Amino acid sequence: MSFNNTPIHIVWFKRDLRIVDHAPLVAACNAGNVLPIFCWEPTVWAGDDYARQHQIFAQDCLAELRVELKNIGLNLLEWPLSIVDALTAIRAQMPIAKLYSHEETGNGATFTVDKDVASWCKTHNVEWLEIPQNGVVRRLKNRNHWNGHWEQRMRLPLLTSPKHAIPSVIITAPAINMVQANGVDKPRRQHGGRINAMVTFESFLDGRAAKFRGGISSPLTADTAGSRLSPYLAFGCLSMREVVQATREQRNLVIEAPHMFPKSLNAGLVGFESRLHWHCHFMQKLESEPEMEFENLHHAHDGMRDEHLADVESQKRLQTWSKGETGWPLIDACMAMLRETGWINFRMRAMLMSTASYLYWLHWRESGLHLAREFLDYEPGIHWSQSQMQSGTTGINTLRIYSPIKQAQDQDPKGAFVRHWLPALKHVPDTWIFEPYLMPKTQQLQYGCVLEKNYPMPIVDIVQATREARVKISAARQQVGVHDETQAIIKKHASRKGMMGSQRDKNGTELKKNTKKSAKSEAEKKARASQQELF
Repeated sequence: MSFNNTPIHIVWFKRDLRIVDHAPLVAACNAGNVLPIFCWEPTVWAGDDYARQHQIFAQDCLAELRVELKNIGLNLLEWPLSIVDALTAIRAQMPIAKLYSHEETGNGATFTVDKDVASWCKTHNVEWLEIPQNGVVRRLKNRNHWNGHWEQRMRLPLLTSPKHAIPSVIITAPAINMVQANGVDKPRRQHGGRINAMVTFESFLDGRAAKFRGGISSPLTADTAGSRLSPYLAFGCLSMREVVQATREQRNLVIEAPHMFPKSLNAGLVGFESRLHWHCHFMQKLESEPEMEFENLHHAHDGMRDEHLADVESQKRLQTWSKGETGWPLIDACMAMLRETGWINFRMRAMLMSTASYLYWLHWRESGLHLAREFLDYEPGIHWSQSQMQSGTTGINTLRIYSPIKQAQDQDPKGAFVRHWLPALKHVPDTWIFEPYLMPKTQQLQYGCVLEKNYPMPIVDIVQATREARVKISAARQQVGVHDETQAIIKKHASRKGMMGSQRDKNGTELKKNTKKSAKSEAEKKARASQQELF
């Protein structure tokens, strides 16, 4: 049976690699003959922010998606070139009724692709139906009602997967290889696909969430205390709505039968849901201001750092930091873990970015690109919003300059994490484990950790670098005209509740609350301190 003269409904899969709760797929299946397609956009995968690990993770997801689509009668067309190239080739063979996809808040390259697709559709009179898939709102004027939009979307019923679909004729993709992303795969990264996503999520709901509230700050415990769903959300193996609703359903079970669950499970689920909310909150920033990926959000900070690494010293510092050769063990251990697994917990991510931006005084763009390639769960909206926030260039957040020594003492008190990832420090005693550069020469020889031979010396003094960074940031924020831009940023980007909607000074910077009323309990203080830890 041929469908050559029958208009087809194309479902364009992007970072929504599932068939469950997939509105574009459901709409297309209800409309007529369906052709699902995924394109390996050359401009995206050859970019500076994606790496080979992301591409192979996507291939994991596509392998399962292909089976899921086959089960409802559809064949996934995997196109090695751009979506515009695919649409042009398909239209030469048969009429296109409509193009369906989810809205996407991606990077600059995907934004350009979307604009090209919109132009193509207008030229060829093809309707393109884009449907929201999370809490991010297109063309949002301000944040006044954003929380309500998020809640409304999260409460919508999940869409059931189509049971059967009418396929289009089989289209053959060009016999050429897709663009290879830079770098190599991670030997110990998470594997893609909805099956792995569901196993991970169920283990979290069934018990791991009990450790969430107190376990996500330390790299020693975050591996199991965190949900570990971030890469599956980034590639759309799970929908945000189904994760929120399943979390709430589990909470109801815990509330109804508390004796059947760990006491801390409910608190963990509450904390986790708040991170899901913040997940979309940060993505909304990039949606509302795409330039955030490339430019300082607050332009008072323009020219403050060496944006293009023209200085030799800046290049040296970037290399030292990215290789994990800073001489600060917790920083270097985190970089070692990232090289192997593609994951580190949020507190450590913030510390890595803070170290690059303040102690090394690197521009957030270059260090952000390195971390984007290292993070398997790279989500552009969250990543670039956080890169700027942790670098002090938003103009509306208090400076959080993490000390790699204090963080090590707080989050890895016995040095177990450091010793695991840095074999050179395996035998260094607790006295010097976080500051090996203070060891006398005789002890260096005794414990097999000779500085500049087995382990590097720091190239920056923490105290001095921190002091200089504060002075520079403060000077930038005191410039004439800063206040007006700050207020505009607050209106456009700041949350209307929680930490980012807290009291601010005359320049719009967050004020720390010191009253007893604002610190009712130790638990409340911990909750506020970790409010921005997404996963």
